[in-house]
Amino acid sequence: MNIMRVALFAVLLLLNPAAYAQVIQFDSVPEPLKLPRDLHFGEVTGVAVNSRGHVFVLSRGNTTGPAYAAAATQLLEFDGDGKFVREIGRNLYAWSFGHTVRVDSRDNIWVTDKGSDMVVKFNPRGRVAMVFGRKQEASDEETGPLKHPSPPRPAEDGRFRQVTDVTWDPAGNTYISDGYINSRVAKVDSSGNWLKSWGERGNKPGEFHTPHSIAADARGNIYVADRGNRRIQVFDGDGALLREIRIDVPYDPAARPAIGNRPDLVKLEASGGALTMAPGAPWALCITPGPNQVLFASDAYPGRVYKLSLEGKLLGVFGESGKQLKQFGWIHEIACPSENLLYVAELLNWRVQKLILH
Repeated sequence: MNIMRVALFAVLLLLNPAAYAQVIQFDSVPEPLKLPRDLHFGEVTGVAVNSRGHVFVLSRGNTTGPAYAAAATQLLEFDGDGKFVREIGRNLYAWSFGHTVRVDSRDNIWVTDKGSDMVVKFNPRGRVAMVFGRKQEASDEETGPLKHPSPPRPAEDGRFRQVTDVTWDPAGNTYISDGYINSRVAKVDSSGNWLKSWGERGNKPGEFHTPHSIAADARGNIYVADRGNRRIQVFDGDGALLREIRIDVPYDPAARPAIGNRPDLVKLEASGGALTMAPGAPWALCITPGPNQVLFASDAYPGRVYKLSLEGKLLGVFGESGKQLKQFGWIHEIACPSENLLYVAELLNWRVQKLILH
């Protein structure tokens, strides 16, 4: 670290000493999941844990097709010791380009597939129990990559456009973040009936620019990772905005990105475009079980994980970009079965890390 960087850090610490001092010490368990000999992860987009401690991994593996139109979704289950148990949903009609996996309070397994615009609920046995959305028809002339018009076309009840994530409130209602195009949150009841949706593309309160991850607390409040606007928005179960959380933690401006050029934050903010690569832009959210719940969030640059209270107070920070253990390459989903145990799914490093926080 040269003299200028040391001086910059000194200034940052003087301006906000608490924001940078809470560094969480942690370890990464080597090879936490054991794959069969001829099975490989692709980009790991999702990870979840059920009540038995089994780990579910969503990977963009099992494909040798072209870059566009490859079937890049594979759902794998491992036991609490990391031993491979089974593949779920092999050759499923909805599989296209997997985005996240979640497990609800009854151990049902839910997958969002960005490529097919579908959400699939599996029961604990691994059989399809419910589906939401609809995949494009192979016979339609207009079938192909979805366009991103500005402003987006009006959203339609029951359909999604590049859906991203799912969560539930204590009453059993399901909330779906939708997504790269529609920029809204959808709500359905426990029977699958469509109730409502809220939000649209924009940067005002209650608007979204790529709601990328979603989580719920024990009171039924809904936390949305509004990634393109570099904020977390918190709503009640009916879509009323309660508060906004922004993660502003000093960072080393010379930090290396996991891939690509170092983002020019001044240009990003001046352009008015998506702040996806800005420090603190939330890619993944996870809220721990009760009674004392905390929120974890991750960013892509500089590649850190943040521990927050549900009110948004910073409790700690750790990690950096890289390819070694304890370094991260675009954390896409976090599973947090307890406050001191995390599983993180990494896109760029094709892996899941099991993290023990001290």
